[in-house]
Amino acid sequence: MEVGVHPGSFEYADPKTVEEAVACLEQDADEDAKVLAGGQSLIPLMKLRFARPGLIVDINRIESLKFLGPHDGGLRIGALTRESELEADPLVLREFPILHDATRVIADPIVRNLATVGGNLAHGDPANDHPAVMVALGASVVISGPGGERSVAVADFFHDLYETELGHSELLTEIRVPEQPPGSGAAYVKFERQAGDFAIVAAAASVTVADGVVADARLVYTNVGSTPVRSPEAERALVGRHLGTAEARAAGVAAAGVIDPGSDLRGSSDYKRRVLIAVTERALRLANARATGAAAA
Repeated sequence: MEVGVHPGSFEYADPKTVEEAVACLEQDADEDAKVLAGGQSLIPLMKLRFARPGLIVDINRIESLKFLGPHDGGLRIGALTRESELEADPLVLREFPILHDATRVIADPIVRNLATVGGNLAHGDPANDHPAVMVALGASVVISGPGGERSVAVADFFHDLYETELGHSELLTEIRVPEQPPGSGAAYVKFERQAGDFAIVAAAASVTVADGVVADARLVYTNVGSTPVRSPEAERALVGRHLGTAEARAAGVAAAGVIDPGSDLRGSSDYKRRVLIAVTERALRLANARATGAAAA
């Protein structure tokens, strides 16, 4: 008796270059191919037959997608960079600690040893941790396809639940995090039911402080909508102000007043709004401390 816990049949390709991978996707007439990177989302879906691709394009042998390093004051992250590599990198911890904040709360060490940063974004899951963080940092992604490469801001990459800017024959190949302005700090705070779970709500906060007041701010939330959700209302409440505990909380209240996280198994909408206020306050206080060089309260 079939119990539905094994993948259906599929074709398999293991290209060695980006061009070969794009060609495999382009030749998939049924347009039901899936790209395999870390496989931490795809394989469980296939096992339960929630996903039944006719073709798996395994990109793990594409060496050109395995890199992590500085670039023009920012950071270049190859699509096949493992979460554990990002977590352990001293440059990331020193210059972009918000990425360390996010990576260390993704699932568990076993998953992080396999899961990739590119896959986390390409999957288009609003519960994943990197999307909000990359939007807060103003990052972009490089997409390769039959027509060559194109760059897309991460803020424009996510269209809807599991729907992204990626076309059928395209591959996410790189993430580019720009140099942050002087006086900037960023932090990611996640509230979850248990360690390694998806967030009930998480907040990515980035602030630039000049002459003791906030000159610019970005607040982006995880798992409160079908894509990462940014709150201009909360950001405007911060600009031109000294960022203390009261201001951080007021920004959270402003965000909770316009964001509807929806009720689900992780809690009611009202409960999630209360969580949203708390994670906003904590993320802003840590981001401000990083921006000013002060100890986090």
